Formats: sequence, C-alpha cells, structure tokens
Amino acid sequence: MAEVSRILQSCLLPPFSHKIDGITNYHFTSYKLYRRNRLNIVIRCSSISTTETTKSTNTQNIPWGCETDSLENASNLEKWLSESGLPSQKMDIQRVDVGERGLVANNNIRKGEKLLFVPPSLVITADSKIFLCLDMCWRCQKWSNSDVGNVLKQYNVPDWPFIATYLISEASLMKSSRWSNYISALPRQPYSLLYWTQSELDRYLEASQIRERAIERINNVIGTYNDLRLRIFSKHPDLFPEEIFNIETFNWSFGILFSRLVRLPSMDGRVALVPWADMLNHNCEVETFLDYDKSSQGIVFTTDRAYLPGEQVFISYGRKSNGELLLSYGFVPKEGTNPTDSVEVSLSLKKSDKCYKEKVEALKKYGLSASECFPVQVTGWPLELMAFAYLVVSPPSMSRQFEEMAAAASNKARSKKDIKYPEIEEDALQFILDSCESSISKYSKFLQASGEMDLDVTNPKQLNRRVFLKQLAVDLCSSERRILYRSQYILRRRLRDIRSGELRALNLFDGLRNFFK
Repeated sequence: MAEVSRILQSCLLPPFSHKIDGITNYHFTSYKLYRRNRLNIVIRCSSISTTETTKSTNTQNIPWGCETDSLENASNLEKWLSESGLPSQKMDIQRVDVGERGLVANNNIRKGEKLLFVPPSLVITADSKIFLCLDMCWRCQKWSNSDVGNVLKQYNVPDWPFIATYLISEASLMKSSRWSNYISALPRQPYSLLYWTQSELDRYLEASQIRERAIERINNVIGTYNDLRLRIFSKHPDLFPEEIFNIETFNWSFGILFSRLVRLPSMDGRVALVPWADMLNHNCEVETFLDYDKSSQGIVFTTDRAYLPGEQVFISYGRKSNGELLLSYGFVPKEGTNPTDSVEVSLSLKKSDKCYKEKVEALKKYGLSASECFPVQVTGWPLELMAFAYLVVSPPSMSRQFEEMAAAASNKARSKKDIKYPEIEEDALQFILDSCESSISKYSKFLQASGEMDLDVTNPKQLNRRVFLKQLAVDLCSSERRILYRSQYILRRRLRDIRSGELRALNLFDGLRNFFK
C-alpha cells in the first residue's frame, strides 16, 4: 500500500490509524503515541543492539513477492481475486505517478460512493470467527498446516506476530498455498525503515527524532522474533524450521504488516490484511478509510470526492506526520502538503536543578521520565508540552505544584483546562524556544552538509539506494525544520509581547514614582 514512485526498488516501517495501526487518529491530546513503548506487537521484547539487528536484516534471499512495480504479478492477483469471489470493480491496478502501482478508476466514480466490497473470504485475520459471528456464508480461513496454527493458539500469540507467522508459513508453500497469487504480488522488500542499516539511520536521520523511533521498532521486531524462537519455534523445530522461520523472513512479514495491515473500527478494531484494497495509495487531502460494512458484507471505503476514468483513487492512511509516513511506508509527502505534519521536540529536566529528584518522582507517578518528546505542528504545540516546560523551569518555591504540572504533562490531570503559571510563563516559553532552536541547528547542519555528502559507493545499485535514502532524509528534515521555524517565530513574538508588557508596566511605575517625588 504505500508504493511510492522511487528511483530504485529499495528498502523501507507503525504508529497506525484507521489504515494500519488502529490507535486513534493523531491529535495533540493523544501525543503519548509518540513516547516509549509505542509498538504494540511485542510479546516480550528483548534488549538487542541495533547494529546486530541491521546486520542480519537481508531480504535478498527472500524468494517470495515481486518487484514493487510488477504489473504481471498484479494482473495475476486481480484474476485470482475475481475467480475467488471479488465482485466486479470500478478500478484496475496500474502503474501510477504517485506510487508505483495503484488503483485507477475505469469508470466514473461519484462522491459518496462505496467502493471495493472485498468479501471476508478474501481477508486474512488472526481469528476468522469475527466474521463467522455475522452468519456470513464464506470459506473459513485455515492454515495449510493446521498444526502450526494450533501451536500458536496454544501459546496465545497476539494478532500481529500470529499473522506475521501465518504469512511466512503460507509463503513458504509457494503455489500450494491458497494465497500464493496474493503473496506473489507483495513487494519482496517492503518499504520500511526496518531495512535501513544502523549507519544509514545515523547518517541520514541524525537530526530527526524518527531515527530513535526506527531503532525502537527494529529492536521490537527482533525482540518479538527472539521470543517466538525461544518459547515456541525451538520446541517445535519440525513445524518451525529455522531455514523458513528466521529473522530475515520475519523482517519481511512485519514489513508487509506495517505497510498493509488494516484495523477495522466496526469489527472492534481487529486487524486484517485485505488483498486488492492494499493497492490503494495515500493522499494527505483524503479522509476516507477502509472498514467493514455490514449492509454490503464486505470491506469498503466511501469516496470523499469524485473520480474520472484514468484517475488514481486514494484513501487515507491516517492523520500522520511526514516522519510517521516514512517510518511505516517509506515515503515523504511534498513539503507543505501534509496538514497533519508534525515534528517531535525533545524536552528534558536539567540534572543541575535543585529539585531534580522531586520533579522526576512527580513525572514517574504519571508514567513519564525526565526526558520526553512532544509533537509540534505549524499551528502550535500540545498543552502537555507547555506543562512539561513549566515543570522544568519551576523554582523550589512551587514544589506544591510539581505533581499538578506532571499530571498535566501526561494528559492525566483531573481538569483538562490549560494550566497557567504567569510568574514562570516567560521562562517556560524561553525554554521551549531554546529546545526548538537547538533542533533547528541540527537540521540546518545536516541539510547544509547533505549537498557535500560523499556517498562513496562503487556498486551502481547501491549508489542509487544511497541517493534515494539521502533524498528521503532531505525531504523529511526540510519539512520538520519548516515547522520548527514557524514555532520559533510564534515563540519569539509571544516573548516579545510579554517583555514589552513588563517594560510598559515598569515605565508606568517609574512615572508614578517620579510624580509623587
């Protein structure tokens, strides 16, 4: 699903949305999606170095899937879907300008029209019973090797790793699997930051907080795989041979899930792979998303605009920032075109603070640490960021308010009203401004150096890859720096107003004092 036009067939991993991870759409009051433990796929995440992780990540030996622009595989998929019960569609799979393959209208499509109608029999879920309970007549999704599925169920494996293992199991059967045509049309190397090496992350994303989130996700996937290997695979080597169920194949399957898994709101948020629907590409201006429709008994989306024959049809992957879109799908929208774009700003308590321990304790009580990241948009920043800044700059005399500030910073305050401390507002705004300007400096340094960056690669394909990754990084850093520049302007203006007000008050006081002399 995020198959963007590229200069090479390359790498590139959730938070999510209606489209993929089902966490509620991002807005300022849900900023906690950006903090620690963001990924919900881990059974027990082990501590693994990213260097070891990325060294083992290699999809060159993955025999499944195809090049991302393969229309032959897409044509076979379309034919198989039709033979398997997919109704006649108003769209075809074609090469497109935005994305390498996409769904293009072959008829006039009206605004408000329901499209797709993918039946449950063509949907991959961890539990097919969610559809059976609706008394639908369809073939129950089964494992080709039922013993494998039964073992995973015995261990209560969560949906994400369950579907990832299922995908590997079916892919290994090649033509023998019912899903062979679907798997053959999947990208051999999904667009995901899972496939950036440690050196590439360090080199190209050094200025962005997305680098830390990419490392976290890589380690989470490795931790999930290691947990499955130790608890299940090693105990059933006949069912889970290492030559099939290994870290390379799990990186592939999780890459597929990150970029294609759909969460269905009307089905209690269950996740599913929806063949055909996952050929739809994202548009930042589109708001429609996939869901299960009880009346038509299929996966549909309702168009929010009209399409003429030959026009690409889009859906929304969710209200994501450019960094999130790069993280999961491997593309960055053009600067200024994403109305929900944001940049993460890191704020930290000062260890030299006389009340450092007290403030840390207050933060811990509400699940926060001494260092937190908050999203900033062109239109402003969340109340939680301001509350954290208040806590950082608050003097010992305000110790009774520490807990109130920490609660507000965690979005767990009893009152959801904006807290204000006029006596330290200037210091708090200056602290935020300093943090923004520090980040701006990092972005500017990277962008200035990017034009002189020596790629030093002799292999033409590898050179193309490096050029592509660098361009993605430049696009991301440019869009994130743009937001910080806007925040810098707002903060400076606010501080100027506060200080000019203080100056006027001081001048008035001096005037009155002179008058009464």
